[in-house]
Amino acid sequence: MPANSWPENDSYSELDPLNSLFSDLSDSEELEEETFTSVSLPSRFQGRRRKAALVLTIVWSGTIALHLVSWGTLFVLGLTTIIGIHALVIVFARPKRYPEQMQEDLPSVSVLVAAKNEESVIGRLVKSLCSLEYPEGQYEVWIVDDNSTDRTPQLLSELAQEYAKLKVLRRKPEAGGGKSGALNQVLPLTKGEILAVFDADAQVSPDLLARVIPLFQRENVGAVQVRKAIANANENFWTKAQAAEMAVDTFMQHQRTAIGGIGELRGNGQFVRRKALSSCGGWNEETITDDLDLTLRLHLDKWDIECVFNSAVEEEGVTNAIALWHQRNRWAEGGYQRYLDYWDLILKNRMGTRKTCNIFIFFILLQYILPTAAVPDLLMAIARHRPPILSPMTGLTVTMSMAGMFAGLRRIRQEKEFKISTYLLLLFQSLRGTVYMLHWIVVMSSTTARMSVRPKRLKWVKTVHQGKK
Repeated sequence: MPANSWPENDSYSELDPLNSLFSDLSDSEELEEETFTSVSLPSRFQGRRRKAALVLTIVWSGTIALHLVSWGTLFVLGLTTIIGIHALVIVFARPKRYPEQMQEDLPSVSVLVAAKNEESVIGRLVKSLCSLEYPEGQYEVWIVDDNSTDRTPQLLSELAQEYAKLKVLRRKPEAGGGKSGALNQVLPLTKGEILAVFDADAQVSPDLLARVIPLFQRENVGAVQVRKAIANANENFWTKAQAAEMAVDTFMQHQRTAIGGIGELRGNGQFVRRKALSSCGGWNEETITDDLDLTLRLHLDKWDIECVFNSAVEEEGVTNAIALWHQRNRWAEGGYQRYLDYWDLILKNRMGTRKTCNIFIFFILLQYILPTAAVPDLLMAIARHRPPILSPMTGLTVTMSMAGMFAGLRRIRQEKEFKISTYLLLLFQSLRGTVYMLHWIVVMSSTTARMSVRPKRLKWVKTVHQGKK
């Protein structure tokens, strides 16, 4: 594991060593529940339940107090105004212009995929990744077979004979750490200055590397996330709504980075500078969302993360409510864990004022605190026969979501002239996506409550990829 470069008296040096916590995890699996015990965690990752319970108590008591004090409504209106101004600055920020070509020699690239039981998609994936447009000898493809029990090993062996760029690492049954463990294990074998990480169901265009790698010319760019798109977007309501969700996610990230705010990694289609990864300790094997954890550690270590629209990676969207529930609970818990783990470093303003303010407003306040506060707010509103006191903030959040979704869908089309029918279609897609996005209120509020009162439970359920286009 690379050494952490931060001074020990003001760092998260407790990350080293990152023990193999999740011995049966893989990148393509999602959280369910099963009790585990006797796990020795580094001190920074201990006490998550206690921290979550404290936050839950503060949020509930604070929300109830706002209903009881005379200035509660004015406080909420003032806070909503501040958030609204910040949102307007982000939405109307001029997007960054990124270099389209390297001004110097192209850096070497290692393309990494951790795969488990992916026989339905592995052939298409390897063919796509081994056909990228990049100078000969300047990129390699590594597939980490995470102890697959289907035909994945056999298929990889056959593909390795066909594609010279393909290299395969077979993990042993006792290997742990899930996706993070797989990536950490293969890292010493790779040679790329830039590490490109994809999921097994990824679909990319041949010019992806040529479009993305020039962004690393700026020395403080530690990582780049390309736009995620849903390959099976037309299948049903759930996949159509996820396509709109990805649009608003990329649009807001793109705009936030334009004002010096937070860019985030999304696991699939993420490019990381090896030097940056080494400086913050490698992939964390003690989190269930390695991309979100690495996002925060990169920013805390003074690296920037860019998010781009002009390149995309397609992936399969989940096709039913149950699969969506498992996936989003994992995302919500992993996102919440990182704030519980690194809260002290955030408060020390390690990222800088712009990023710290951005993370408090858009991530901690709107994504976690507001949904958690919705429950006591509703109960107090019913008890006192009055509207929920947080209604202005909730209304602003929903409006921001819909506006960002519309803008993101419009930007993806990249049409110079729009007809009225096109605007109406985008408006309908945004409305549908906004209704769909309300599920996050339930997911976030239930996740924060569950993490506060229940013992930590883990079980990982395979997400089956069908190889849909």
